[in-house]
Amino acid sequence: QVQLVESGGGWVQAGGALKLSCVVSTTIFSKCGVYWYSQAPGKEREPVSFIRNDGMTTIPNSVKGRFTPSRDNAKNELSLQMNSLKTEDTAIYFCAAYCPDYRGFFSRYWGQGTQVTVSS
Repeated sequence: QVQLVESGGGWVQAGGALKLSCVVSTTIFSKCGVYWYSQAPGKEREPVSFIRNDGMTTIPNSVKGRFTPSRDNAKNELSLQMNSLKTEDTAIYFCAAYCPDYRGFFSRYWGQGTQVTVSS
């Protein structure tokens, strides 16, 4: 079973920065696609970054230029550097890994979520 443990959330003033980290317990991390999602109060969970297993990165326009995802396959870790934070970035942030099983079928695994609060 793949497990994800997040860290790094907290409170910050608008314009500030935070870095989220997520450690993934699996021996095949390099084969997984990895995501960060945000879920604001009363809204659906939505992706804020995706890094494919070959390193290709996708970032939505809403956070492009402010959020920078990264992965370290040697440490089984993914990170999200969030700069120039806005009050509307306030949300619970989840990391997720999309990993294959021994048959090659992919499943998505979730972290527990970490709260990010941006105040004006």
